[in-house]
Amino acid sequence: MGERVPAVHQPVHAVLLHAVKDLAPSIYRQRLVIEGTCRTAPDDESIRDYLRRLSVVCGMRALMEPVTHRSEEYGWAGWIHWETSGAHFYAWERPTRFFSVDLYTCKRFEPSDVIAFTQTVLEPMELVAYTF
Repeated sequence: MGERVPAVHQPVHAVLLHAVKDLAPSIYRQRLVIEGTCRTAPDDESIRDYLRRLSVVCGMRALMEPVTHRSEEYGWAGWIHWETSGAHFYAWERPTRFFSVDLYTCKRFEPSDVIAFTQTVLEPMELVAYTF
């Protein structure tokens, strides 16, 4: 196996929803999606650990321990419920080792902190992120 190729840190891209009417302007919502490829597929414990620690990075109060489930066909899924919404984690083993993390909150958090945390913990070969 060759040397690990460092992940390229991409800036967060905002997806602008110009034509979308905000149906609840009095409710703050923030979203961040982070996706990456990895050499080692995340497993049950690594997903639970990531979601627990993500709560701290984002300053969110967890209402429960993270839950996970594995589909033989599609791979792992995990979720954590926060007082102010939650986060999902999806991990594929095939056709490629790939993960997708989706945060949805009603409380502000710093996307660059989450991206740096994800890069450190999951050590992706490639990483992209976007907010909306």
